[in-house]
Amino acid sequence: MDEKFMSLSLEEKIQKSKEVIEEGLKKYEKTAVAFTGGKDSTLLLWLVREVCREKGIPMPMAMFINEGDVFEEVWEFVQRIAKEWNLDLRVAQNEDVLKQVSKLGDMVKVSKLNEINRAELKKIGFNGEEFPFEPESFVGNHLMKTVALKMFLKENKIEALFTGIRWDEQEARRDEVYFSPRDDPEHVRVHPLLHFTEKEVWQTIRKYSIPVNKLYEKGYRSLGAKSSTLKVDDKPAWEQDLEKIPERAGRRQDKEGIMRRLRELGYM
Repeated sequence: MDEKFMSLSLEEKIQKSKEVIEEGLKKYEKTAVAFTGGKDSTLLLWLVREVCREKGIPMPMAMFINEGDVFEEVWEFVQRIAKEWNLDLRVAQNEDVLKQVSKLGDMVKVSKLNEINRAELKKIGFNGEEFPFEPESFVGNHLMKTVALKMFLKENKIEALFTGIRWDEQEARRDEVYFSPRDDPEHVRVHPLLHFTEKEVWQTIRKYSIPVNKLYEKGYRSLGAKSSTLKVDDKPAWEQDLEKIPERAGRRQDKEGIMRRLRELGYM
């Protein structure tokens, strides 16, 4: 975390984000923006769109990861924004796992998975013959998000992926930098929102009337898998106590505890 950027005014932070975005778009030819349907990625997408409009740069494709346990409201919002903003929306998903399941808890047989997924399971030390389909578990996160992301990056030959992560959001993200080279596959992660706080994200969204998922109005602070994400209050997210109640309090906490390991494997 770089304190000098954290102390900038809101308008200065917006400008810094735009500078990072412009540099990334000009430096890398094949780019994509990770769009989860949450507040941070929506702000990021809006900022990328603004930079592209201001500088006459083509808009990158938007990538949505379908983990297999998505809020209907999230998918509806993503589709609506893609249509209204004329986005090239691509969906990344691990079809090899999904073809074995019809609902959460269904058992996935390792022997029926392809070579890529079996190798990824070995990489994380899983040696069982089967596992339950739980996208927010350690195995589920890796296969349904990280592996799906890796396959998307490879198939589309993405050189740079823009994400909406922030320094204050999760302990495992405090050491991130604006341009972070990655392997497997080789690409760069670009993080234009690192210096924003949760409060400042909401201030920007409210100030510029940026569309937001209606789940935040119902009290959700952070959006994850449908089956394991809870709202922490009945007030809209931006009216809650953002200082005393952790942003990700409504998220599955065993996942929060292994976030650093997941990020080492390629998770956002």
